[in-house]
Amino acid sequence: MKKIAILAVFASVILASCGGSNGDKAQTGTEQQVAEQKGATFAFDTAVSSIKWKAYHKGGFDPRFGTLKSEGTVSVEAGAITGGSFVIDMNSVTTDKSAVDPAKSGGKTAADLDGHLKTGDFFEVEKYPTAKFEITAVTAFDAAKDKSVIADATNIISGNLTIKDKTVNVTFPAKVSVTDNEINVQSKFTINRQDWGLAYGTEGDPKDWMISQEVDMELNIAAKK
Repeated sequence: MKKIAILAVFASVILASCGGSNGDKAQTGTEQQVAEQKGATFAFDTAVSSIKWKAYHKGGFDPRFGTLKSEGTVSVEAGAITGGSFVIDMNSVTTDKSAVDPAKSGGKTAADLDGHLKTGDFFEVEKYPTAKFEITAVTAFDAAKDKSVIADATNIISGNLTIKDKTVNVTFPAKVSVTDNEINVQSKFTINRQDWGLAYGTEGDPKDWMISQEVDMELNIAAKK
């Protein structure tokens, strides 16, 4: 019996080390003061902007991925972002059909996962229909000490991310380009869902244990005057 238990622990370590998230690991902290939006204001072009998410089973197997819709503004002064905020429509959570194989999921489809994510097991969208991100600071990316999966990252962005009733400050690298008429922001970072209390069932529930705590977020934001 003891041998079986040891083998089970060993197997779980191996699984946890395989695959998994591949974004920049976001630094997290307590809620911070929101930066004042100074200068010109640019609004999200919702037709081309996107927020992508990717979650994993333990060990990185059978990832689930999809999109979310959002709208918001970014402010710029002297060619640099001063602040910004955007609202995420949690009712818009959509799982890519190719992410769920009904033959492997007991007949469940991507649409079934969308419905489940909207329940009290996760986002509870009837009570919390939106999430929110508000920029608290934007600094220059220092290639001598900062690392990123984003090629040619230019900045480090910090902001308060509110999901349900929990606000956590997250910091991540990004590639920002600013012109007279458009701002583009690209980033790919990883958060821990438990920081926002997003758990499937009670603490220690086997259902929750089978899901990785890490979730990848990919931002491709275009904002225009």
